[in-house]
Amino acid sequence: MLQLRPNCEHCDRDLPPESNIAMICSFERTFCQECAASVFASICPNCGGNFAPRPIRPPKSLLRYPAADKRIVISHSS
Repeated sequence: MLQLRPNCEHCDRDLPPESNIAMICSFERTFCQECAASVFASICPNCGGNFAPRPIRPPKSLLRYPAADKRIVISHSS
């Protein structure tokens, strides 16, 4: 089950569960589209893989499987 992290791990931009600009890598590291593309050139600084759009969990499913609320911000060297 994806955690649906609440923010970009680089710039701390809010990425709510319904966000269509959230990107994830294979380890669920979460970034906004802008950071993924312009800061990291579409290569994850953690795993070296690519990014994919994070799926949107339907509101009904969020009731049973809520999004994560712990914010993660990591200083990445780009």
